[in-house]
Amino acid sequence: MAYEDILPRLARPSRYLGGEVGSIVKDPAQVELSIALAFPDVYEVGMSHLGFAILYRILNERPWLAAERVYAPWGDLEAELLATGEPLRSLETERPLAQFDILGFTLQYELSYTNLLMMLDRGGVPRRRTERGEHHPLVVVGGPCAYNPEPLADFFDCALIGDGEEALVELCEVVRAARAAGESRAALLERLAAIEGVYVPGLFAVDYQDDGRLAAIRPLRAGYERVRRRFLADLDSAPFPTQPVVPTMNTVHDRVAVEIARGCTRGCRFCQAGYIYRPVRERSPERILEIVEQALAAGGHEEVSLLSLSSGDYACIEPLLKNLMGRFAESRVAVSLPSLRVGSLTPELMEQIQKVRKTGFTLAPEAGSERLRQVINKGISAEDLVETTRIAFGLGWRVIKLYFMIGLPTETPADLDAIIDLATRVKKSGKGTQGGADVNVSVSTFVPKAHTPFQWEAQIGIAETRRRQELLREGLRAKKLRMKWHAAEMSFLEGVFARGDRRLGKVIEAAVDLGCRFDGWNDCFDFARWQQAFADCGLEPSWYLRARDPGEVLPWDHIDCGIPKAFFLRERELALAGAATPDCRAGQCSGCGICDFEELRLRLCDPRNLAELPAPALEAAPAEEQRCRLRLRLAKTGKGRFIGHLEFMSLFHRAVRRAGLPVRHTQGFHPHPRISFSEALPHGMESEAEIIDLDLAQLCGAQDALSALNACLPDGFRVREAALLDWRGVAPSASIESTVYRFALPAGASADVEARIAAFLAAPEVPAQRLKKGRSVAVDLRPGVVDAWVEDGWLLLDLRQGSPLPVVAYLLERDETQVRELPACKIGVRLRPAPDGP
Repeated sequence: MAYEDILPRLARPSRYLGGEVGSIVKDPAQVELSIALAFPDVYEVGMSHLGFAILYRILNERPWLAAERVYAPWGDLEAELLATGEPLRSLETERPLAQFDILGFTLQYELSYTNLLMMLDRGGVPRRRTERGEHHPLVVVGGPCAYNPEPLADFFDCALIGDGEEALVELCEVVRAARAAGESRAALLERLAAIEGVYVPGLFAVDYQDDGRLAAIRPLRAGYERVRRRFLADLDSAPFPTQPVVPTMNTVHDRVAVEIARGCTRGCRFCQAGYIYRPVRERSPERILEIVEQALAAGGHEEVSLLSLSSGDYACIEPLLKNLMGRFAESRVAVSLPSLRVGSLTPELMEQIQKVRKTGFTLAPEAGSERLRQVINKGISAEDLVETTRIAFGLGWRVIKLYFMIGLPTETPADLDAIIDLATRVKKSGKGTQGGADVNVSVSTFVPKAHTPFQWEAQIGIAETRRRQELLREGLRAKKLRMKWHAAEMSFLEGVFARGDRRLGKVIEAAVDLGCRFDGWNDCFDFARWQQAFADCGLEPSWYLRARDPGEVLPWDHIDCGIPKAFFLRERELALAGAATPDCRAGQCSGCGICDFEELRLRLCDPRNLAELPAPALEAAPAEEQRCRLRLRLAKTGKGRFIGHLEFMSLFHRAVRRAGLPVRHTQGFHPHPRISFSEALPHGMESEAEIIDLDLAQLCGAQDALSALNACLPDGFRVREAALLDWRGVAPSASIESTVYRFALPAGASADVEARIAAFLAAPEVPAQRLKKGRSVAVDLRPGVVDAWVEDGWLLLDLRQGSPLPVVAYLLERDETQVRELPACKIGVRLRPAPDGP
């Protein structure tokens, strides 16, 4: 196992284990090409990213290609890799990154750039593309930040601009063919440049004026002046994963995610995604239902998230939701729409959303005043927003989140006051509803992005951001409203890289050398190091936040998103005039130039031709409940021992759902399955005797349940025994009389261990000191110990209660940290007699 000696010392070792249900492991000797899909953030963030999951499945469908995953190592693992000389490895085959043919990084956020370089360093891959030889992996980037990839241009070999489902497969095919032909790295890059959507930075040169602005972006290859974005014309026919990788730890978004549409036609002028993902392509409701049904069965999740830039705009959203509720309400599956828009919310739609479980209710007015919403083309009125929140509070939601931006073009003090006023009106709209009403206000700083009408605008600096944040904080506090905000320094840095050029590469490199990592995390972000990096490189970061002249060469001008600059300039003029651009979904074409009206066009479902989709026939419910208790003895070994107790509980709940066992649930607002676990194991300890009880509504065969669960559990977990008991029996924690643990005696262990054991067992009390919440407290180790003995090089301990670690530490005259690193196993439990089964 990779990192076996390191994992016990890590805070969250489950990030690095792999072996999940749904993961795909191929024999490296049986494939022609390998690609490591690299996410420059931790496992629990990357596993929540849908695009990553889509590409993983599509690539692995090719028998000649192995796609594996790697995530950014947290600081504790990185320190261990540096100390031990171990390389960063993939999850599937534990292969070092340097041994892959391709490394594919997704760029979702500008503040993840330092992690990309850190992962290259830890993987043994040279940072700069000019330093890589014929044997090094090809480094590819993609994602929304690739629409201005210039700050990273020195570090990647090529970028994939646009939709990746087809283009990344083509890229892999070209690499395969070039390798088979024995071509050089330079010849391979020439080949790749011929693929639509592939940008090779080495085939462009950048010239600068004396004042620092760009003079020209020069192509070094004839016919390669601009790189046009790659488009996926038909979303409905595109592959989509229905056998998801089921994480072994709790992730940021622990749910089945289904992309119901790609693109948006609303035309919010600040929103990069609204332009770079055009045109709107909707997936058919029939296909969505098929995906949801298969993914829930394979994943065992309790929530389905319908994803798009504006889920409420999906043409068939109401019949789709009604059908989802009809199919899955009895299974207690909640449905969430993370991106809701006031104009698309109807009372009927909101009633459907809240039927199973009231997931979060979030709305994004973006600006407080009608005037500023006109500037940004956010076509909603305050009256519509307040009416929507009134209905939501009336339907039972207790908390509504409102998202606003500060620093938008033309913003005035009156616009800030309008944020406070609008949030107050929303809170008042819930007055008198049962349970009260609360409003959380979240405020971010506007960051101008490439390929938007506001790409020329200035961004407010750190001091001005703080001043406006404080005005809002004080005003909202006076109205008893809570506010969250984005750190001014983070927004500043995001703005620098969002519109930066190639000169910033040396700054990123210097920041990495100074220790910058995970810059999007508040507790990791160190602005002082960034300031030092800019100073060391002789660059003034605030220069990148300035307003740009419409005629200025922009760093991303050679990247063609499909929308001409003339359209963005026209939209900018309309914004400054306070004029709206209608949504082309139902109105006149806005002339953005994205569609060819044949292959590339709006693809919308027609609700007029869609009858309510029939729900599948349900099995008749049994006449009466036949309640029983299923008791399991489960082994937690190998990689499984590094999965924490709460993570283990979550993965077991999902396995039970996948196995289809009829578990009873608690009552109330958030019903939970009635599953009882024994006490948590010490971190990193194996077990052959985890006792778990399931409260079942119906009788089932114990061996059938054992087989079904083992088919659904990840590596490191196996049910050894199963038995049916009377449902009135006590929970595992109450039925266990004592627990037997086994610890390997370390080399050089004291020769008088057996004498110490005898003295320990003979003593009426054994005082010791333990650290609890940072404080040393006096404890008596003797009462919980039934017996202890040495056998064949093992120390065995029979405990009635408590942790074995302090007892073993005392007997071996070591501290608990050293004891945690010893091979150890919970080998058995002694149970009190249980009532006979039904």
